[in-house]
Amino acid sequence: MPLYDSIGKQYTTTRIPDYRIVQKIIDLLNLPPGSLIADIGAGTGGYSQALANRGFSVYAVEPSSVMRQQASEHPQVQWFNGYAEALPLADKSVNAVISILTIHHFSDLEQAFREMHRIIQDGPIILLTFDIRFAQKIWLYDYFPWMWEDALKFLPLHEITSLIEQNTQRKIEVIPLMLPDDLSDLFAAAAWRRPELYLQPEVRAGISSFALGNPDLIASGVTSLAADLSSGKWDAKYGDIRQVTEIDAGYRFLKATIVN
Repeated sequence: MPLYDSIGKQYTTTRIPDYRIVQKIIDLLNLPPGSLIADIGAGTGGYSQALANRGFSVYAVEPSSVMRQQASEHPQVQWFNGYAEALPLADKSVNAVISILTIHHFSDLEQAFREMHRIIQDGPIILLTFDIRFAQKIWLYDYFPWMWEDALKFLPLHEITSLIEQNTQRKIEVIPLMLPDDLSDLFAAAAWRRPELYLQPEVRAGISSFALGNPDLIASGVTSLAADLSSGKWDAKYGDIRQVTEIDAGYRFLKATIVN
């Protein structure tokens, strides 16, 4: 069963596409409206729909039926049941590919990258991923240290870019995504200045690292965070972060383009 069949039931309430991420994707695509984009691991279709609202046509590919069933219908979005490693799309059938915070769930990155390359005519592959090694080690990881440790098990960014280059013969551009303090898409580090949000079960349910984490460790961290917020201990120790407007939490866009 796909992971998101179990954790994705309230996904649309906390994983709302952020307009700045949408605009950055569009800037990186650098394609005219009407272009056909494949969104791999589309989830509930938030970013697919956001691109469709900006004039693009989208093939949304998602293996989880729970996620697909939450998607709103859009005349410019066509849904496909499928995995990144075996995309149900024809060769050279799309102008570009996006995949937003998904590649850490893929079972075979090399095959997934080959598949992305196969279905594109000549446009870019745009990925949003993360490498915790580039991140500021913020307060979040004091309460949930296993999140930091688990993230270190993911491939480092340079190995991911090497895999893309080897399997697509494309050149890679790496673009940092600084996280503003008011992101609407509540992925793992998104609420870095809003600690109260991590106390909400529905917020944690939309974050795969919490969904896959040890329930006892999560409960302990939540209890400690709640107590420290209530007592003022959190603000005394970490409150300065409330004056910061953006941080580098290790998130990176990768743009893979054909070498002419």
